[in-house]
Amino acid sequence: MLHQPLSSPTSVGVAVSYARDADTAVQETVTQLDLREICFALVLVPEGLDFDALAIALNRHYEGVPVFGCTTAGQITPKGYETEALQIIAFPKKHFRCASMLIEPLKPLSMKQIAADARRHAAQFQRTAEWNRLALIFADGLSKQEDMLVTALETGLDDMPVFGGSAGNGLNFRETFVLHNGTFHTNAALLILLETDLGFTGLGFDHFLPTDKQMVVTHALPEERLVLEINGSPAALEYARLVGVDVDSLSPQVFAENPVLVRNHMNYHVRAIQEAPGAHALSFLSAIDDGLLLTLGRGKEILRTLEAGLDVRNEQGNRPDFILGFDCVLRKLEIEQKQLSGPVSEIFRNFKVLGFNTYGEQHCGVHVNQTFVGVAFFEPQRRDLH
Repeated sequence: MLHQPLSSPTSVGVAVSYARDADTAVQETVTQLDLREICFALVLVPEGLDFDALAIALNRHYEGVPVFGCTTAGQITPKGYETEALQIIAFPKKHFRCASMLIEPLKPLSMKQIAADARRHAAQFQRTAEWNRLALIFADGLSKQEDMLVTALETGLDDMPVFGGSAGNGLNFRETFVLHNGTFHTNAALLILLETDLGFTGLGFDHFLPTDKQMVVTHALPEERLVLEINGSPAALEYARLVGVDVDSLSPQVFAENPVLVRNHMNYHVRAIQEAPGAHALSFLSAIDDGLLLTLGRGKEILRTLEAGLDVRNEQGNRPDFILGFDCVLRKLEIEQKQLSGPVSEIFRNFKVLGFNTYGEQHCGVHVNQTFVGVAFFEPQRRDLH
């Protein structure tokens, strides 16, 4: 599909443009792909491109090709971390079949309706013998509905694994969009059911350990993911005290390096803080409620945990052909803060990771933050013809 070096994926095509004019950018991607071979195109949109112009250009230049995607807080291209790349991942008919469903509005959200719609959607998606099935979910990253959304999908899709990322908007946290059939939608989510002859395995990891510093949410507005008090004190003041910084110094970088964790069975998940708005409240990127016990986390060595997390093999001991990755923007922030973007990009190149930076990740029926979630795809096994 695309002239690529030997180390590039063979089962998908990749096109990248850095043009700031939407039509030019889309035209540049078209020259890198064979549109006749594409089952669908996944479009990962950088901050700053004109959405209306981009939609028009995609509909014109990718006519006849289903086009899906979302806005991002950064891209993972064949070069590694980037911020201004329009990236299109082309999934070929040879290896993939898909069925898409737009879920809107997300707010208000009916879990019962979404579960029923997803179940019906999956039942209508005709099965191909010996092919594997999974689902991808891309949600408005500012909807504050992803927790309930992924629970509803887990119910509706039964044993079909669901992986995904929340759409981003750089570090602006203003408005995010999903792209369905060439149109951008906010307050919406995009569900893609995939069938593939490739083998796959899911992965999800972070790089934090719990400390002995704990806190209890004593006043929250769950629908707004807003915490007003922790340990009976104004939330931002108490968090700043525990972290050891002045409240006026709180920033995305501080939140990224000092996450709060929630224990779920034997595992800890990050409940990422987005910002400290107004009178010392804390706004979160995941579900929050009164009485929730939070634990302050401390970081492990991020490069080592990244390499270990990406180093997956199939039953034959082979590495993936590529990994579709959903990487929290707060991880990228910490990596940039520690001046590790170069080494991390090299690791992504070595493991052939393609994807984007998110406002949250979906994995194993849970919406999480500050996590790398991915799907590793393996080349199909050659059948013995004798």
